[in-house]
Amino acid sequence: MSLNIVHLVGRTGTDPEIRYFDSGSVKCRLTLAVNRPTKKDDSTDWFELEIWGKTAEVAANYAKKGSLIGVQGSLKIDTWSDRTTGENRSKPVIRVDRLDLLGSKRDNENYNQNNDNF
Repeated sequence: MSLNIVHLVGRTGTDPEIRYFDSGSVKCRLTLAVNRPTKKDDSTDWFELEIWGKTAEVAANYAKKGSLIGVQGSLKIDTWSDRTTGENRSKPVIRVDRLDLLGSKRDNENYNQNNDNF
């Protein structure tokens, strides 16, 4: 048995970047900031999200920088060879299966106005 499920709630760190392919597929990428409280202070973990299909279009239309969202998906590792050094590189990416838009439009706008350095 194996299990690869990720649940995250946080605020988007970028506006969505959407891409349309000739095949008809749609892909959206954005970053998600999730606060991790510690005894001394809070630190922020950053995640890169990859969203496909209709869910990608919803994210592109409604999730702007600073929006509160919840996601469910799986962890995957993207790998590539660095163009300049030839070294193998990798980074974790959350492949989103479900996107929940949390908070109201007004909450998200107020958050962005109060956190310009976000």
